[in-house]
Amino acid sequence: MVTLHVTGPVSYAAAARNTTPARAVRETGPVAAPKPRLLDRVRDAIRARHYSRRTEKAYVHWIKRYIFFHGTRHPAEMGAAEVTQLLTSLAVRDQVAASTQNQALSALLFLYRDVLGVELPWLADLARAKRPQRLPVVLTREEVRAVLGRLDGVPRLMDVLLYGAGLRLLECCRLRVKDVDFGANQIVIRDGKGNKDRVTMLPAAVRADLARHLEHVRKQHQVDLRQGAGWVELPWALARKYPNAGREWGWRSVFPATRMYVERLTGQRRRHHLHESVLQRAVKEAARGTGIAKRATCHTFRHSFATHQELLGHRDVTTTMIYTHVLNRGPGGVRSPADRMFLA
Repeated sequence: MVTLHVTGPVSYAAAARNTTPARAVRETGPVAAPKPRLLDRVRDAIRARHYSRRTEKAYVHWIKRYIFFHGTRHPAEMGAAEVTQLLTSLAVRDQVAASTQNQALSALLFLYRDVLGVELPWLADLARAKRPQRLPVVLTREEVRAVLGRLDGVPRLMDVLLYGAGLRLLECCRLRVKDVDFGANQIVIRDGKGNKDRVTMLPAAVRADLARHLEHVRKQHQVDLRQGAGWVELPWALARKYPNAGREWGWRSVFPATRMYVERLTGQRRRHHLHESVLQRAVKEAARGTGIAKRATCHTFRHSFATHQELLGHRDVTTTMIYTHVLNRGPGGVRSPADRMFLA
């Protein structure tokens, strides 16, 4: 059985009988430090490899589910057969999507390979979840215009970037001030899909609104600094290398959250980026209000960008073909579909 939670002090009764830890040490010798719990080891291994918090949360979830699926047995007592049982159950009984089953498999392979130091053999008897072949939903220019017309403020600004620059939802939410280059009319995407950086266009149609928005964010940042706050989370180990960079303007989120939080380890008062659910809800309500029959989401605007502009950052030809023969040409000399819509 694997213990997932730490209990309280070892013995309250011993304390009541004046059996002190010091006396116990004199009688039995020094007590060895307890070994880290399994899930703590998992988290440490994930953070050492600079995986995202979302990956950490997902991996821990699947490892817990694996343990409880087998009656809280310790993973070290199990192996390929038990992994196959869980993954097959996900596909056959729960009928999860192929991506969900693959995520569970990745988590368990990570557990065995990188935490327990065990290489699992090929899972020959695994029932694979089927990956459906679906074409992405694409809006017409008139439908894009109709949805954008029902948005205002920050959600509209972000949605124009999704469509006009082909950003993914989280790429837009995580934009930093330093990565928006007004001089070169481009946006640098850091740690995008596959942990890759890329450059895309800054639509001319959004420049003025974005500049006004950033001026408002700068004033907010200055107020935060005066209040002893103004920190942001930095990627990788930059916080150790540059201790004060977390308060610099360039690292500020382009779309910051409305509330601050206190980081538990450092005590810093930080402001995270705007949560993606804010834009998701706004787009859903706007699309519903237009009466469009298509299922329009934030990612639909990236699909529409690819189709309208014939530009997307995919390197794999088969993936590119799904998005209607997209060309990988880079931002230089290419006009954004948002500019064609609003500046034509």
